Amino acid sequence: MFTTILLEAISTQGAAAIGAGIVAIGAGLGLGKIGSSAMDAMARQPEAISKIQTPMIIIGALVEGVSLIGVVACLLGVLK
Repeated sequence: MFTTILLEAISTQGAAAIGAGIVAIGAGLGLGKIGSSAMDAMARQPEAISKIQTPMIIIGALVEGVSLIGVVACLLGVLK
């Protein structure tokens, strides 16, 4: 019963705003995991820092780009 009331209370704009928040949280967690794994790898093999750092930056940029697209899509739903 609570879920039906909640679903009726949330409009399309509210759902889009919640989606934008979820995208931002997911991107933050993803970037944190990428950085953490890269730091662990660099600590274990200091001689491979250049081989680890470049893919880490590329993957971080891709995650950031996907999250930006998700936030813009959700904000378009809010502003519609």
